[in-house]
Amino acid sequence: MPAKVTDPTATPAAPYDKIAALVLQGGGALGSYQAGVYEALAGSHYIPDWVAGISIGAINAAIIAGNEPENRVVRLRDFWDLVTAPSSHWPRLPGVFFDEMYRHAGALSALAFGQPGFFERWDSVAWFFGGFPASYYDTSPLRLTLERFVDFDRINARKTRFSVGAVNVRTGNLTYFDNHEIEIRPEHVMASCALPPGFPAVEVDGELFWDGGLVSNTPLQYVLSYYPRRSRLTFQVDIFPARGPLPRTIDEVLERAKEIQYSSRTRMGTDQFRAMHDIRHNLNLLLEKVPETLKARPEARFLSDIACVTTMDVAQVIYRPDNLQGASKDFEFSRATMESRWAQGLADAGEVLRAAPWLDAAPPEVGVRVFDVIRDLRAASPRRLD
Repeated sequence: MPAKVTDPTATPAAPYDKIAALVLQGGGALGSYQAGVYEALAGSHYIPDWVAGISIGAINAAIIAGNEPENRVVRLRDFWDLVTAPSSHWPRLPGVFFDEMYRHAGALSALAFGQPGFFERWDSVAWFFGGFPASYYDTSPLRLTLERFVDFDRINARKTRFSVGAVNVRTGNLTYFDNHEIEIRPEHVMASCALPPGFPAVEVDGELFWDGGLVSNTPLQYVLSYYPRRSRLTFQVDIFPARGPLPRTIDEVLERAKEIQYSSRTRMGTDQFRAMHDIRHNLNLLLEKVPETLKARPEARFLSDIACVTTMDVAQVIYRPDNLQGASKDFEFSRATMESRWAQGLADAGEVLRAAPWLDAAPPEVGVRVFDVIRDLRAASPRRLD
């Protein structure tokens, strides 16, 4: 059953040390859904104090953390209008057939020309004189866009915590660039977006980095596991759903395979952390019943170090479009599709905020709760979200 609907204007009452974190998955053009989710959060009591992202999530996270709260939605809109500008004046005709043609045209345009302010084809003259580059596209336009839309001085002032993940090409290890630990520069964000072979590796302090999604497409586990732990509500925005219909065509097979590839790690990481944190809670309850004479033993001290009383609530907001969008959906940057995804993110996050299931008290033995309000609403009343 879905959680009961509460007053969306009510002040948060749950016992969190920190109110909210926002975790943004990678997924290219699908990232406009994340911008819609943030617009809903921006009008609520749950303004994130920590924003973390991978790939396109890193760009959205940088725009959020790198602007004053009252300017964030506008700057997100400016970015998404910029990268979808080529299709802004394309004529639209009604019907499923024309919708598919429009999406294909958007994807082909990205493959052929790139997207303004994001990536572009390598210059053919440079190819001739410099040899073939190690990627299909050049992402130098992204640096200029980040410098235009992101105040890195604000990020480094730590007004909002900011973390992005990238993979060290030499070691294969996932690294997080965190403004509580290092000074953040545009190349840290670009490194998180450097998905091969489309985009080139980005050098950061003498090491080359690729897109963090090669190892984990979400920074959720990094946020939840960061020590010292704090009780926190985390909004986890996934743009690749784990569940989906059975594919019938090769394009649907490729789309479904991509969804499974980029969502399974999210699900696995959440399940593992929930199991471990519930163990920490139950250890704490057990140790309260242990006699004082036994608490001094090394075994008890070891268990005491593992035990924890923090509460971690995860509110999932997952992009589940009504229709299949094809294997090219993550590089289909058409204006109309962007606006549709943004609107769905805004609507879905509004449903989650109205339900607010985290306001119900958690049992003492439960350390982590994961809420999927939209799934529950659809299961209870499929027509509600039509």
